[in-house]
Amino acid sequence: MFDLSPGSTALVIVDMQNDFVRDGAPLEVPDARATIPAQRRLLDAFRAAGRAVVFTKFVAGPERTLMWSWSPVCAPPTCCCWPGFVRSYGDVQGELECTAVIDELAPLAGEPQLEKYGYNGFHRTSLTDVLRARGADTVVITGTVTQICVEDTARGAFHEGFQTVVVADAVSSFDPELHDATLRNIEMKFGRVLTTDDVLTELGNCGQSGARSPQSR
Repeated sequence: MFDLSPGSTALVIVDMQNDFVRDGAPLEVPDARATIPAQRRLLDAFRAAGRAVVFTKFVAGPERTLMWSWSPVCAPPTCCCWPGFVRSYGDVQGELECTAVIDELAPLAGEPQLEKYGYNGFHRTSLTDVLRARGADTVVITGTVTQICVEDTARGAFHEGFQTVVVADAVSSFDPELHDATLRNIEMKFGRVLTTDDVLTELGNCGQSGARSPQSR
């Protein structure tokens, strides 16, 4: 087992994009919206401490990929998660870019946003190099969907040699049973499963302090 080290721990936020999180999104995960406050607490704490923050974004199209077979809404006419494609949602006004990270967790300048054409944030991306360049040997993972992109990214982190934490109250699924089973499996063989409070406590940040970065005020 390992303890979180403030100087070498990075936050990886997986696929908190409009086409997954917003009301009426083609691949909507309603429970993802409930995790936004926990993810925001972690994001604010990591930013305030100057720790690395990285976002992953699932993309599909414009040409057919294997993902279309498992998520047909990636194909036309819906074009879910196509770069440059915009749509309207039930909980916000106007049209938003469907692949963009939700406004509530919007990346700051300099925070990497890595696009991936599959589930694993490490597969055929520069995520390993980005994390190593920032001195990280441990990743704290949040986002959606627990048993798909979160799990595959956690496994990818393990195989790339990163100590891995999945934050139980900051990941979400459309299937509670698969959510619970995935967390149990990760904890058994791939990494630690902690709550937001646990992570902030181990990193020396008081989760109840409400500390926020200047950009979030």
